[in-house]
Amino acid sequence: MKLLSVLLILVFLTGCSFDNKTGIWKSESNTYKKKSNFEDFKTLSINKDSFNEVIKIKQNFNFNLPKKIINNKWEDIYYNKYNNFDNFSYNEEKNLILKSKKLSKYKLNRFFLYDKDNVILTDDRGNLIVYSIEKNQIVIKFNFYKKQYKKIKKTLNIVISEGIIYVSDNLGFIYAFDYKEEKILWAKDNKVPFRSNLKIENKYLVASDQNNRLYLFDKNNGNILKLIPTEETKVKNNFKNNFSINNKFIFMLNTYGSLYAIDSKNSNVKWVLNLNQSLDINPSNLFNGHPIINNENYSVVTSQDATYIINSINGAIISKLNIISKVKPLIVNNYLYLVSSNNLFICVNLKNGEIIYSNNINKKIAEFWDIKEEIALIESIMIANNKILILLKNAYMLEFEAKGDLKNIFKLPTKINSDIIFINNSILYLDHKNKLILLN
Repeated sequence: MKLLSVLLILVFLTGCSFDNKTGIWKSESNTYKKKSNFEDFKTLSINKDSFNEVIKIKQNFNFNLPKKIINNKWEDIYYNKYNNFDNFSYNEEKNLILKSKKLSKYKLNRFFLYDKDNVILTDDRGNLIVYSIEKNQIVIKFNFYKKQYKKIKKTLNIVISEGIIYVSDNLGFIYAFDYKEEKILWAKDNKVPFRSNLKIENKYLVASDQNNRLYLFDKNNGNILKLIPTEETKVKNNFKNNFSINNKFIFMLNTYGSLYAIDSKNSNVKWVLNLNQSLDINPSNLFNGHPIINNENYSVVTSQDATYIINSINGAIISKLNIISKVKPLIVNNYLYLVSSNNLFICVNLKNGEIIYSNNINKKIAEFWDIKEEIALIESIMIANNKILILLKNAYMLEFEAKGDLKNIFKLPTKINSDIIFINNSILYLDHKNKLILLN
């Protein structure tokens, strides 16, 4: 009996793997339920033929990574006009050097901006909040809205240029706020709610409304310079129209699944490509995906069905990959990095769609820490210090080499409730208590 008892204890201890101590497989909250970007669709299931293969990288394959940069501004919610990232530099000691007081009692937008030592945030009451890192305090709190709009939850879309914050919202207002002078420069009532990120290109302020109409506003006075109607969808989901830009075109991906390229000089539509596999628009097959990303030569669209690599100049589809991307992917030079719906970390050659390698993230974590394999919950992917970083929903960060080897795992000191930005060799984000966290 003693021998049997010892064996049972050993079996129990073996089953209690080290992952219970690391907590890497768990979310930050015990009540967290895994949410898919496409959960609006009852009929959605992963295609049986979706890519699900581990591919080893060829020997002596080398990547030329861009030089690291010390970034000092974050003027667009997706960092730059391409909706892509540079190779950021940051201090790997990751010491907590600032933790602000609670910045709002209301829900903060997960996207925020950084301009000359100031963090620009918004909340669902319509407050524009400017927080000074140097002074460690809120220096401006501005609310555009009159009393009749006070109780309405607001979704503010923001972008900043030369000290001016441009804002559009879900009520149909669009305005420009000079936060240095603390005054409104201009404001317009569009009547129709806006439903897109904002972009600035030359004299244009680019936006779209819930009817998929594309607006080119004069950023100096708010006047409409051009209005381009695109396909409207009567039924709405969580997917928003989104924009990216290169040196020739303004790209718009609308909720119908059409990608438009607009000449940024004369504002004419150069080409249109529809990527929605179904023409029957109903709640079960609405187009969904992640924001478009691009460089000068290639545009990448990830939908609930596939990943498309597109020639940015003429709109030709270079490759259609049977890969569903779990988060907004990443372009590094001529390579695409993404995390698939089945947690594969994949690198693709943009020139021809060839898969350079494919690694199972869950297995990599389990091998790294010698723990039982489970499912990691992915939040985002980025590049910094010559490493591809994959952030998990529980604030763990995975550091992969460009060749796909997992080199390190670390955990941020607090729960995270926003995107991460890299500023002046530091990491900046919002925690679950609406406090700003700065790591050096």
